[in-house]
Amino acid sequence: MPVQTRTAPDAPPKPSEPPVPSALDRFNTAGHDNAVHTLLTCLPSLRWAHRIAAHRPYPDLAALLAAADEAAYDLTREDLTEALTSEPLPALPEDTYSAAHTALRAAHAAYEARFGHVFVICLDGLPAAETLDHVLEGIRSRLTNDPEDEREVAAEQLRRLAKGRLRSTLRGPGF
Repeated sequence: MPVQTRTAPDAPPKPSEPPVPSALDRFNTAGHDNAVHTLLTCLPSLRWAHRIAAHRPYPDLAALLAAADEAAYDLTREDLTEALTSEPLPALPEDTYSAAHTALRAAHAAYEARFGHVFVICLDGLPAAETLDHVLEGIRSRLTNDPEDEREVAAEQLRRLAKGRLRSTLRGPGF
């Protein structure tokens, strides 16, 4: 007699786990105050941060970066002053020798005396070994700028910094 085999009925599908929201999804759904706080770590301008947060949700990172860039172009003189006041100095690699720190402090002091705000420069993608030379060269060359021209250069550097920081923030584990 042939052996009949019975197949077990298909087991019910296991409930799938909900997808882990991306950092952009978490940003888009965060409370307004949390989103503003995150944005202020990228560019310390309240008006800029509120504007970006108010236009959520963003469909993708490119749309967010484009909105951030556009909002940064619209910074008023007061907004730019606010951002520059809160902006930290560019960091140097830890193994930078002390004479370089002295030269950099002197260059920063000369820059601040001339323009009334900290020196800002975007160092994204620059090898750490080139940071000191790039910062010192940037300060030296920009010290010759007219104050209004330098505000435009500083604003452009802030825009670049903000975009890089947003990319890093939204690629990280969350906020």
